[in-house]
Amino acid sequence: MSASRRSGTTDELGPDEPDGADLLAALLDGMDAALCAFDADGVVTHWNREAERILGWSAAEAVGRQGFAGWAVRSADAEEVQERLLAAMHGSGRQVHEFALVTKDGGRVLVRTQSAAVRGADGKPAGVYCAFSEVHAQIDLERSIALSEALFEDAAWGVVLVDADLRPAVVNAHAARALGSGRTAVLGRPLGELISQGVEELEGALAHVLSEGAPPSPTEVWVTVRAPADQHDKHGKQERRCWRSGFVRLASPLAEEPVPLGVGWLFQDVTEAKQTEQEAAQLRFRAHQLHRAARAAAECEDPAEAATVHLDFALAGFADHAVIDLLVSEEPVRLVRAAATPSGAPGPGLLVTRGALPVRYAEGHPAVQCVERAGSVRAAAASTDDEVAWAAARQWPEGSRHALCAVLRSRGRTLGVVTFLRGGSRVRFERGDAMYAESVAALIAGAVDLTG
Repeated sequence: MSASRRSGTTDELGPDEPDGADLLAALLDGMDAALCAFDADGVVTHWNREAERILGWSAAEAVGRQGFAGWAVRSADAEEVQERLLAAMHGSGRQVHEFALVTKDGGRVLVRTQSAAVRGADGKPAGVYCAFSEVHAQIDLERSIALSEALFEDAAWGVVLVDADLRPAVVNAHAARALGSGRTAVLGRPLGELISQGVEELEGALAHVLSEGAPPSPTEVWVTVRAPADQHDKHGKQERRCWRSGFVRLASPLAEEPVPLGVGWLFQDVTEAKQTEQEAAQLRFRAHQLHRAARAAAECEDPAEAATVHLDFALAGFADHAVIDLLVSEEPVRLVRAAATPSGAPGPGLLVTRGALPVRYAEGHPAVQCVERAGSVRAAAASTDDEVAWAAARQWPEGSRHALCAVLRSRGRTLGVVTFLRGGSRVRFERGDAMYAESVAALIAGAVDLTG
């Protein structure tokens, strides 16, 4: 009799049939909740296995005792606990209480109880049943729920739950803003509809987590979010973002074998930090190149050769081609090609030996503007379709789409122009590139000035 005590053939709070009492005992013992019951005098009549697991007292030890006093609660708390439990006999509905019980080995367990009256055939109170559970389990659940809600509502990073088909199932507000959409609008959509560039890498990472588990450290993924045309930059391009991402494989806690539910994806936008790192690394590399160029040029006996050495070192990672044009007349501006890198194939800059024939630059040519302004000039083809005609009209190597002209000046005199060129696959020259080009131009001008 693990769940109740019996007198004759009648269970005090159960069915009249003996078999019914056995069935009730089996049902009570099979429940996950701890259950006990008291008669109208406060004597324990039922005690199931879950109650035994929590407190350590068996049904044989518990059933028949008068309340919890002297065994399951401290003496100082016994009267208050008894009053709370038996008060449910005369109340309506369930009553919820929290108090500490004593285990068989002398430990204390904080429990949350739900009590309600049991009425006899005449409708009068016949006793009380009480279901109880350890409060720390409830608190753990409440903490988990609170943490989940905080992550989705207040977190300063994106949180996305991706299902086994690699589609967003839940997103927080931060992630929705990063994806350029509303929280419900992204649900169930393929990631390729939300991200244009970088989606293959992201989906590969998610698939790896589903099959193998999370990587040991965060992963940085560069992505471009699909956005309406009015959100593109001034050049018609969508901005690339760097998301530092962490992944967690989700499995059902209710299954005996792990059943994958998807992946928890958390990310932070670290684009500005990465760009700062890249810019710093670029500045260090360029300074190193200028230093190496100066040392190599110092070994050249011919100043013109020294100028091409500076040009060659400057091109590394900066441009695809470069040309040096020297000024022979200021009114009107006339320039003569002095050196150029090979067109169509990589190689060092070569001196031009075709005489002093001026390059036929049209009015308004970027190199001419550079001389007239005595400052750098940037130019670019309007589109990929126009780049062939654009380069040919300006007498630059085929495939050039972006140009940066820097004036060669030494001791207050304008000596010419150095022009750096990039192909269509490269990004256009920016303001920071102009500063570097001017530094290179100063070194080249010093070498050219030595030629007289």
